[in-house]
Amino acid sequence: MSLTQNFEVQPAASEQALTADEFRKIDAYWRACNYLCAGMIYLRDNPLLREPLRPEHFKNRLLGHWGSDPGQTFTWVHLNRVIRKYEL
Repeated sequence: MSLTQNFEVQPAASEQALTADEFRKIDAYWRACNYLCAGMIYLRDNPLLREPLRPEHFKNRLLGHWGSDPGQTFTWVHLNRVIRKYEL
């Protein structure tokens, strides 16, 4: 057997990919987490966008950076899914 040989692994019936509903919920949760991260970094007022954004809603001096937030929230979302799935 060659080390470069490709294997196709089929998941067991109980280990199928996400359902459309699970995917929709995970995507919504991830987008909400990213929105909260961006809001905490950039906004000082009007976080729920109840009115159009104006310059006074933004912080004068940004503290923090966007850099790792999407990756962290991606990890949180999937860890949460695993915790719930396996009742950890």
